[in-house]
Formats: sequence, structure tokens, C-alpha cells
Amino acid sequence: MKSILFALAAAFGVSAGAAAACPDYSNAGVSQYQASGPQLRSPAFFNVVAGGQNNLGNCSHIYTRLGSDQLEYGQSYFTTQPDFSFYLSQMGGHRLVISVVSECDAALLINTGTANWYFDDDDNGNLDPRISLTRPSNGRIDIWVGTFDGEYCDAQLRMETFR
Repeated sequence: MKSILFALAAAFGVSAGAAAACPDYSNAGVSQYQASGPQLRSPAFFNVVAGGQNNLGNCSHIYTRLGSDQLEYGQSYFTTQPDFSFYLSQMGGHRLVISVVSECDAALLINTGTANWYFDDDDNGNLDPRISLTRPSNGRIDIWVGTFDGEYCDAQLRMETFR
């Protein structure tokens, strides 16, 4: 009986650990910035190491919200803590374009202030991601820069607004 209880406890611990090993917006980003729509009319650049240990395909709470059509093969690897948290203001009337240029096959994951998830793998060309938010809201936005294959590489995040 003890071995059955131990096995159940171990299984529960493993599943709880797996749920925790996913991108999590409850923590602020490693780097934090404030920016406004007018300030980002000139592009801003941020260096980052792309990659992570968490396969997004194993993160059902995100995968389900994104929908399988947004996740190519259900794969891409990200850290648990966001790479960046931006506190945005004066975003009304702006479109926010977030893109990455990297030395590998980078991926981009965003959680907005309205709790919407966005993912991209290759829309910036050269195996790099790009996401355009047509009506970004004011408030915090969390950004992860990962990789398609789980490797790590140098990358640069670019943020720019357009009217």
C-alpha cells in the first residue's frame, strides 16, 4: 500500500513539475522597460540569448489558447521566466511590430496585458519570427525569445510602432 501511495505522490509531483516548466507570466521579465507608442516610432533594439528548456508543445495551457494552427509541429523551446516585460503606454492608434533577428531558428512568444498569447516562428524571414499587434493595449506585455530546436544563440529583439 505504501508503494502505491508513493507512486501516486511521485506521479503527482512529476505532473506538477511539468506544468511549472512552461513559460509563466506571473513573474516579471528578466529585463524590464517602460515605453510609449510615440517613443517606439523609432525602433528599439534589445539583445537577448534565444532559447529555453521548455517545449511549448508540452504546455497545454498555452498550446490550447494559441490553437494548433499557430504552433508549427507543436514545438519551440522557451524559458519559464519572460526575457522581457514592457510596460506600455499611449498605444492608442498604433500598431506594434515585434520581431527578432538571430543566428539560429528563433521563435517568439508574447503574452499581452489582456492575457492573450501570440506565437510566431518564421514570419520575419531567414527563420526568424515577427508578430504585429494591430491594437496593442496599454500595460504590461511579456516577451520570450526561444528557438525552434531547443538550441541557444545570440539574438536581437526589435520593437517599433506604426500609425
